[in-house]
Amino acid sequence: MFIGITESRSRPVISLGSSPALLGLIVLVLFSAAPATIYAGELAPFSSDGCSLFPDGSGENSALWLSCCADHDLSYWRGGTRAERRVADDALEQCVAAKGYPKVAALMSVGVFVGGTPFLPTPFRWGYGWPYLRGYGALSSEEEAQVVRNLGLKSEQLSLIHI
Repeated sequence: MFIGITESRSRPVISLGSSPALLGLIVLVLFSAAPATIYAGELAPFSSDGCSLFPDGSGENSALWLSCCADHDLSYWRGGTRAERRVADDALEQCVAAKGYPKVAALMSVGVFVGGTPFLPTPFRWGYGWPYLRGYGALSSEEEAQVVRNLGLKSEQLSLIHI
């Protein structure tokens, strides 16, 4: 398939030819742009890299806001809905600001908004505990059970990590 633009007397005309490779590329792009709702798979063990590609603290205290990032990583590892991500990102910003660094918090907020998208195969994306491309969506009861097992929690403790 090819897309060509030709001039007619009154207006440009878009014509479609045939090329299987281009058709496949268009289908791939359309599916990539659609909201991902592929669920389940095996949840990887929880891991945190601290403040992903950002300092874990200030010059005076190199781990000042590391705990804020670790809590944020737990939410990102678990994944979930777009609204849950916003809550996690807001909590990170508030935590770092409460440490006395509101400008750093605002900068981090921009970074996680851009870099934390679930649609990039990064090790710090939203839902990074799940196989890529889970995207946004509420966790199923099976997925929630995997979170509980992975963290060694009892079901009633699950609210500790819910956003």
